[in-house]
Amino acid sequence: METFRDPRGLAVSAANAAALAAAERALEALLGSRGDVGRHVDEALRCDPQCVLATCIRVAARLLRGTDEIDALRRALAIANIPAYANDRERRHVSALRAWLAGDRHEARARYGALLIDYPRDILALHVAHALDFRLGPHALLHERVAKVLPHWHAGIPQFGYVLGMHAFGLEEAGDYARAERAARRSLELLPDNAAAMHVIAHVYEMQGRASDGIAFLDATRSTWASNPGFAIHIAWHLALFHIDRDDAPRALDIYDRVLRPSASSGIAALVDASALLWRLDLRGVDGGARWSKLAKCWRRKPLRGGRAFNLTHAMMAFVGARCHRRADRVLDLLRNDPHTRASNEPQELALALRFCEALRAFGHGDHRLAIQKLAAMRTQMAQCGGSIAQCDLIHLTFIEAALRSRSARLARVLAAERSSRRPQSRLDRWLFWRADAVGGLA
Repeated sequence: METFRDPRGLAVSAANAAALAAAERALEALLGSRGDVGRHVDEALRCDPQCVLATCIRVAARLLRGTDEIDALRRALAIANIPAYANDRERRHVSALRAWLAGDRHEARARYGALLIDYPRDILALHVAHALDFRLGPHALLHERVAKVLPHWHAGIPQFGYVLGMHAFGLEEAGDYARAERAARRSLELLPDNAAAMHVIAHVYEMQGRASDGIAFLDATRSTWASNPGFAIHIAWHLALFHIDRDDAPRALDIYDRVLRPSASSGIAALVDASALLWRLDLRGVDGGARWSKLAKCWRRKPLRGGRAFNLTHAMMAFVGARCHRRADRVLDLLRNDPHTRASNEPQELALALRFCEALRAFGHGDHRLAIQKLAAMRTQMAQCGGSIAQCDLIHLTFIEAALRSRSARLARVLAAERSSRRPQSRLDRWLFWRADAVGGLA
């Protein structure tokens, strides 16, 4: 067994250089969301069946994507598969992944954070810790963690563009839009195909209400992001949001039908985007028709028990939209009473998801005043929904629409003003103001 150095200067235990090269290709596929991580991991393990780095990349990729194959992943990290010659960094990767597989994501994040203190150029640890920071919060960690390792990186180190992309996303979620856009564009100078950096720029434009700029940017970069397995659907979702803001709901619906419409093979992330877009279109007055029932059918195929509360809220949207009341009640029961689901989520995230799902059900039944009560109870915590600020905006939009449909003009104006203060260029906000005035007899 030999010790090699990876392109970032870190020691890697491997039987041969071919195993290291294949593991690097797997890591690059993971960082670039290219979807072929498994193929490269398989190649690395053919070259060296005990390559610890390759095994850690495989387990991390599956956990990040979401999987119910926990037992199989535990077996992959069994003690017998960790050779005595594995170095300190590799053993700590295994330790962090075992904590995650045991259900303790906070401990996993802490172990990755400690690993990064000693190995700030470990981009696999940074990538996974960054994802856990996003899922677990607070979002301040999204840029703070990356900022701490940035002094150890420079443009001459491979994958520096991915580090800048992560930093850009953290800055955007912290509301520092100018620095976020600069970091994302610098990332694209180093890695022109980094769809994650394009995603950050889409977020910046969304949060500023710059829909026309967002459409122009995504149209100009379409050939890159549309071919990226990890980002194609989600960035198309962002493009649809820009069209909704531009009062072009038919174009947004066309994007749903061409790109977001789910199938039996769609993953959870794709169903989340489809649900969020159809719900926004419904709030905009667009009838989703049979699309709701097809979407609900896809959600019924997924094992919701033990799932992320964030995902369950989007399943709830589909069931409410499709008038699948028994399925909607089942989601509420999971959030309230199922031990496995409750153990898989943070208490605060569970409480927010439950209130929002109760509001969605009331909204679907036409009880907009009850929906307002449920949404008012979570008003100050909406940005902690488990997704990005752009995704959590759906709660605020539902709140505004419930106020409008209950003819609570004053509340609708206050909520629209609150949203407009964050998105000063949004046409959608002006339309919401106009509707609030109409409800109040001021239009």
